[in-house]
Amino acid sequence: MNPLRKKRLIIILAILVGAGAAVALALSALQQNINLFYTPTQIANGEAPVDTRIRAGGMVQDGSLKRSGDSLDVEFVVTDFNKAVTIQYRGILPDLFREGQGIVALGKLNAQGVVVADEVLAKHDEKYMPPEVTKALKESGQSAPAPGNPAPAKEVK
Repeated sequence: MNPLRKKRLIIILAILVGAGAAVALALSALQQNINLFYTPTQIANGEAPVDTRIRAGGMVQDGSLKRSGDSLDVEFVVTDFNKAVTIQYRGILPDLFREGQGIVALGKLNAQGVVVADEVLAKHDEKYMPPEVTKALKESGQSAPAPGNPAPAKEVK
């Protein structure tokens, strides 16, 4: 192999190694920033990863909201009408947060199966529901209750 051809081969290999390293670093960074959505049923069934940032959503269960009297700690239960998961949050809830309405919480699932949220997103009007929550409710065979109406009762067979 002549020296010119050998030099070109080394340059091409160096470019390929550099491009491969750049792609690997980009994919690694993207994977760490992904927040996958999980329904309460998926979380209860153990499908959601523990100590990894996730999005959990569903309908806030009526009567489940518990506020701490001396701090900004809040605890509530989110359901997809099949299973329910407890969410703990420290901070001020959005103005549109209410029981019986759809929310999405961003946080980490702890070993006890409780989502410790650092952000809570509530729907912005009476007809809107986060797309993930709507899809999860459809998959569970339920539909979102109308504002002010309780969740539909399950049929007993």
